[in-house]
Order: sequence, then C-alpha cells, then structure tokens
Amino acid sequence: MPVTRSALRKVGKATRERLGQPAAPAGRSVPGYGDWADETIYGGIWSRPGLALQDRMICTLATLGVLQRLDALKSMVGTALDIGVPPRAIVEVFMQPGLYGGFPTTEAAAACASDVFAARSVRVADEPERNDSNEALDARGQELMARMHGERGQQGYAAPGNAVTGALYPSAVRYGYGELWFRPGLGHRQRMLVALASFTVLGLDAQLRKFAQSAVNMGLPRNEIIEAVIQTAPYGGFPRALNALAILSEVLPKDA
Repeated sequence: MPVTRSALRKVGKATRERLGQPAAPAGRSVPGYGDWADETIYGGIWSRPGLALQDRMICTLATLGVLQRLDALKSMVGTALDIGVPPRAIVEVFMQPGLYGGFPTTEAAAACASDVFAARSVRVADEPERNDSNEALDARGQELMARMHGERGQQGYAAPGNAVTGALYPSAVRYGYGELWFRPGLGHRQRMLVALASFTVLGLDAQLRKFAQSAVNMGLPRNEIIEAVIQTAPYGGFPRALNALAILSEVLPKDA
C-alpha cells in the first residue's frame, strides 16, 4: 500500500527530531515549508532504507562542506556528534574534498566544525607530523589506484605519457591516493562515500563514472552507492543527483 503524504510527513518529523534538527527555519516566512521539508528531506530521503544513518551523515557533511552551505553545515556538525560520528571523522570528511572542490572549502568547513567543537568542549587530538617520503606516497598511491580502478586507473587524464595532464596528475596520485586516503579518522569505504557525494554535487561526471565503478571494488554494494548519491539531493539539488543516478544506471553491475 502506498505511503500517504501525511504518514511520510510524520515519519520525516520523527526522523528530524531523532537527528536533533530544528523545524525548517524558512517556515516562518514561507507558508508550509516546514511540513514540506519534513516530508521531502527527512521522510523522503533520510528515512530511506539502504544506508546507515552515520553514512548518510557523512554524505551530507561532504555535500554541505564542498558546496559551502556553512549555516546548514554548522547545525549538521552538531547532529553528527549527537549520532556518534567521531570528531576526527567529521574533519576528515572536510579534508578529503579539498582535493576535489578546492582547499578553501576544507578551511571554511573545518572552521565551522571548530566552532561547534569549542561550544561543546570537544577536542580533536593532535597527531605526529606525517613524514612519509615522496617515494612511499607514490608507491602507496599507485597500489591503491590499481586496487580501486584497475585498468581505468591508466585511462583518460591518468594515461601514462600524457605530457599535459602529467604536469599535475602525479600530485593527485601522491597527495590524494597516497596521502589523503590513508589519513586516520576515515576508512576507505567512508572515503569512497565522501568522493561519491562530492563528485555528484560538483557535477564532476567523469570522476563519478570512474569512482562509482571503483566503489564496488572497495566493497560497497550497489544499493549503498545509489543511496550515497540520493542523500545529496536535498542539499546539492535533485537535478545533479538525478544526473548522477543516470550515470550509475549505466556503469553499475546489476548484481553488485
């Protein structure tokens, strides 16, 4: 039996309250917006099966951070802490997409998180300086690329011998695959969720096509890959999510 709008709205309100999110503030000036948000955002997206709540939060933080939706991000950081996402994991969600959307996004998102942490007396522990050699980073990056992408890791802008893309791509291998993907705080599976969400909302179709296939190699089932993209829709826009889903429909194995 189809779920009625009233029932979905009720489920959404309960989910929003479970997350500790206030009623949509636009409801003060846009009639009916609060009910509409409960129904579409929290009932229609957050309450979907197929992806754990903390994983949905990771996708949401990545989306809000890379798009610099800072007011919404600050509220979600508090919710992330409330549902058990570790502080270090939160800041790592902001660290990784700096490579995709620009490092100022990391700095601004991390500043938001710092404000929330300070208000709650939460501290992210320092760690020793990371001093792996360039050779070690390059080797680790190449190994991870091969495991993730297989032959696709040598195609397109990653093709060996391309003198133009080769002026930059080795840095992506070294500092992306060799460094970022091995930082503590987030495992490879969670970092893949960050990548999928970020590529979706940034409209980076070539990267999404590549990484969606690689997500299967990293142990994500088909439904979780799809849900990671769907989770971005309320925050990055339904058109971008739908465009991304169209790509997934082309590249994901039906039995993944």
